[in-house]
Amino acid sequence: MIPIRDDNARHHFPVVTVTLIAANVIVFIYQSLLPSLQVSEFILEYGAVPYYITNGSHLGTIFSSMFLHGGFMHLGGNMLYLFIFGDNIESVLGSLRYLLFYLLCGVAAFASHYLFDLSSQIPMIGASGAISGVLGAYAVRFPHAKVSVLLPLIIIWQVITVPAVLVLGFWFVMQLFSGATGSAQSGGVAWLAHVGGFVAGVLFMLVWKRRHNLGF
Repeated sequence: MIPIRDDNARHHFPVVTVTLIAANVIVFIYQSLLPSLQVSEFILEYGAVPYYITNGSHLGTIFSSMFLHGGFMHLGGNMLYLFIFGDNIESVLGSLRYLLFYLLCGVAAFASHYLFDLSSQIPMIGASGAISGVLGAYAVRFPHAKVSVLLPLIIIWQVITVPAVLVLGFWFVMQLFSGATGSAQSGGVAWLAHVGGFVAGVLFMLVWKRRHNLGF
């Protein structure tokens, strides 16, 4: 299932969400213009390498890695999810609080990946860990929102509308299954980072709803 839109009206222009998307795109364009050898060096320099973190260096890469991507599809998929689901969470939290939430979910995602392989020398890159937190928060805050998704049916693609909790719940189960049946970073994807980011987003929004008496 590929989400293409939701039915949640935004209450104000999502300045942080749009800025995050723009920043990711700009970094990717810069990265794409580098010679191939320099691309590898760039990712090693700014990607989050568990081995370096364990030895107390390159700590800033936990944040810089959130703006690097391995290819156009990697970038495009992440930005699609952020565009669809990020604006409503920004509306709920407010722009500055949402930015802090986004970055902290990214940290939680990295920690989930890091703790399973402290000595890995493979750089972790991508916004998906932080975005997973956004998805977790959305599933809690707007479980009954309708999401239009593209669904492959044999040789054609069909657009159907389903509750957000089903779309995001299915996404989470797939990440959990992939993480449980593979290595911490199988196929170049840090599945456990997705799981950790999503759980962080869920927990944050549960606390937020309770503190603001929004009900469940």
